[in-house]
Amino acid sequence: MNPRLSQRLAFACLGLATLVVVVPVVLIVATVVKNGYPALSWEFLTTAPRNGMREGGLLPAIVGTLCLVTGAVVFAVPIGVLAAIYLNEYAGETWLTRLIRLAIINLAGVPSVVYGLFGLGLFVIFLKFGTSILAGSLTLAVMNLPVIITSSLEALKTVPQSFREVSLSLGVSKWQTIRHLVLPNAIPGILTGIILEISRAAGETAPILFTVAAFYLPGLPRSIFDQVMALPSHLYAISTQVPNISLTTRYGTALVLLGLVLSVNLAAILWRARLRSRRRW
Repeated sequence: MNPRLSQRLAFACLGLATLVVVVPVVLIVATVVKNGYPALSWEFLTTAPRNGMREGGLLPAIVGTLCLVTGAVVFAVPIGVLAAIYLNEYAGETWLTRLIRLAIINLAGVPSVVYGLFGLGLFVIFLKFGTSILAGSLTLAVMNLPVIITSSLEALKTVPQSFREVSLSLGVSKWQTIRHLVLPNAIPGILTGIILEISRAAGETAPILFTVAAFYLPGLPRSIFDQVMALPSHLYAISTQVPNISLTTRYGTALVLLGLVLSVNLAAILWRARLRSRRRW
């Protein structure tokens, strides 16, 4: 086959594959924005739901979602990054470490409802945290650990080995090399995993239904042992269990959830871009 023809054919296939992925996403976002925008108002964002959740706003659900995402990041990121540092920098290439890496990859594909049952059994019942922000955040953190560890491992591997060798040859300890040289250069890649974690933690429904989500709470949480409303579970509730609720309210809730996730992700992406701009290799 003519090389130019095969190249054009490959580009056409790649372009078609991109359209197959991008067009449905654009259509979904456009539908949500079109149908949900009329519901947006200051009252919708700053008040609690009322009248059987057919009126009012989403403030408790927004605050609850932010609490759960923050808790998941606080628990998952330090443990995930430290685990990745150990596997990449300290642990040798043995059958045990290969088995651990394989297990981490497999855990990333476990359905979220399984993590919800795990969180219910361990955090809610066994550790007696009850249905609370703490139990929900820990469940989301466990669910996102494989993504954090995998992305951090790949980010650490992108740092040239020569950086480590030069630092060690100058008498710098291994931990100081990792802390002051390897980690700063790997942070942009680690942030990629954090962005994925934020998106998944903010949008998951099954794990929080078992561990933290309440059907209706007009007030805001006062401690990590309180239940909360969350946007994903609230959207599920008003779409399946609340009769005679307007379609605009449902789409408005979906739009707020989408906007919240995109806003947090955009802030993380801008931070990552700023860190990458400072990298000189």
